[in-house]
Amino acid sequence: MQTTQKRICIDMDEVMADTVAEHLFRYNRDHGGQITKADMQGKWLWQVVPVDHHNKLEEYLRSEDFFDSLPVMPDAQRVLQRLQQHYEIFIASAAMEVPTSFAAKFRWMQRHFSFIPPSHIVFCGDKTILNADFLIDDNARQFRGFRGEGILFDAPHNALVTSHRRVSSWLEVEKLFLDDMNLA
Repeated sequence: MQTTQKRICIDMDEVMADTVAEHLFRYNRDHGGQITKADMQGKWLWQVVPVDHHNKLEEYLRSEDFFDSLPVMPDAQRVLQRLQQHYEIFIASAAMEVPTSFAAKFRWMQRHFSFIPPSHIVFCGDKTILNADFLIDDNARQFRGFRGEGILFDAPHNALVTSHRRVSSWLEVEKLFLDDMNLA
């Protein structure tokens, strides 16, 4: 009897792609600011910048080049390639929150993670539709209604969340899913 591989869904923004770094870069450049990720501990960027700058933050997200420009999280490519050898991997982005991001996110995935087939990239709004054993995400609200186990990926805004198992880097993802093989 053949065993079925477990399935892992992985969020893109703040898990594979460093969206906060790009947002901070653009905001600090345009407003002469010096906001860092440390300034955001337990907060979203919208809670750190003045309210009258919120439109500019939204404008960054909707610009054609924002999602094309994102840095890849350290070790994400190597670890995801290893994960594919033992698990069924899907990328699940709540792209409906910024519908103009579809094309740029897809281009980014093809450029940096071409080994993940397009059929395993899911753009959605509500991640409760995902059928997987695990969901690695930076936003704990995505775990509400998800039938598998949610694993929180460290990000400045979730620093105070303690309700889920947490990983702080792709090296920890590797250890959790591959080195220990305790979830296989």
